[in-house]
Amino acid sequence: MKKTMGFLPYVWFVTLSGIGGFLLSLTGLPIGWMIGTLLTAAFLSIMRPKALRVPANQKGIQKQWLYIGQCMLGIELGQKVNHSVLTIFYENWSIITVMLLLSIFFSLLSGLILWKWSKLDMLTSFFATAPGGLSSIPGIAEEVGANTGIVSIIQAMRVFLVIITVPVIMSFLYPHSEVHSFTDTAAASLTKFEPNQLAFTSLFVVAAWIGYYIGKLLRFPAPWLIGSMIGVASVNSLSTFFTKDDLVAWWPPSLIILSQIFIGASIGSRFHKKMFYGINRTLFISSVSTIGLIVSMFLCAYFVSRLTDVPFLTAGLAFAPGGIAEMTTTAFVLKGDFTFVVTVQVLRIVAVCLILPPFFRFLKYMELKKKTHSYQSA
Repeated sequence: MKKTMGFLPYVWFVTLSGIGGFLLSLTGLPIGWMIGTLLTAAFLSIMRPKALRVPANQKGIQKQWLYIGQCMLGIELGQKVNHSVLTIFYENWSIITVMLLLSIFFSLLSGLILWKWSKLDMLTSFFATAPGGLSSIPGIAEEVGANTGIVSIIQAMRVFLVIITVPVIMSFLYPHSEVHSFTDTAAASLTKFEPNQLAFTSLFVVAAWIGYYIGKLLRFPAPWLIGSMIGVASVNSLSTFFTKDDLVAWWPPSLIILSQIFIGASIGSRFHKKMFYGINRTLFISSVSTIGLIVSMFLCAYFVSRLTDVPFLTAGLAFAPGGIAEMTTTAFVLKGDFTFVVTVQVLRIVAVCLILPPFFRFLKYMELKKKTHSYQSA
């Protein structure tokens, strides 16, 4: 009984946040469900109106909401992965590699600005602006001695700024009725329900569950999203290879809306007033540097679209310094190539996790060595 009473307030919170998503979706904004839900959840978390009985939890709602939303999105995307992205990278590997390195360079430049113009230490500044996301960067930052709390706040603010700017800009530039996918990701539309579709749905859910555990074992970023997508895509690809037909599961469009609500409510619920105490200058500088980072990524995406066959919509979402789930959802809703987007986003996070920590440790070593030398000279 107590568990039920403890669970109901969070259901109420997600429902209220989802109403905000519904209202924004009425404007015709394709990604309105997630943005509206996120904004409403952030408002409720910060203001906590007593009349609405919003649960008081500074850590946000249970992470299961985010995991469920990511898993649902992963299953949806996995069903539509019919072509390998290896061809894309084979044809454009040089320019994509250069742009990935440039995106890391611009994030480091953003961190340098934050370090020089705020009171943060060097490691905290660089980790706070690293384009790795809330799921991976704070944990790495803690291992090397950076301020995990500040890193989490600025990472959340960066993702928030990206989510409320990049999808909106792309939505106005590319109304979904006019956008075509870079690769053929069209799936068979369901005209009527058939009993065997439930069996395939169950198969996809099991494949997503197995994919999550494999992703977790291999330390994938966002394993509920990436692992489930790979699991479902593998099953679907094997079916296509042996039977020449895709498996058609019962997966109504309303589920993708539900996944956006869960993801948006989960992110927004992690905002609270104490996050902003005493760090006004830091947040201002971080916001300005993030805007500069977004602009630079748009410029990078523009040059990629001019030098290759990748459309600006797909390139912009692929290089945007936001979360994997958020940018992938935007690509899917706007009918961009979400396979390209998710692959580039994952590659960047892998590069960040492999390249930046040793580099930051080296910077810390050099800084300590410099301080020791100065102390001995004095």
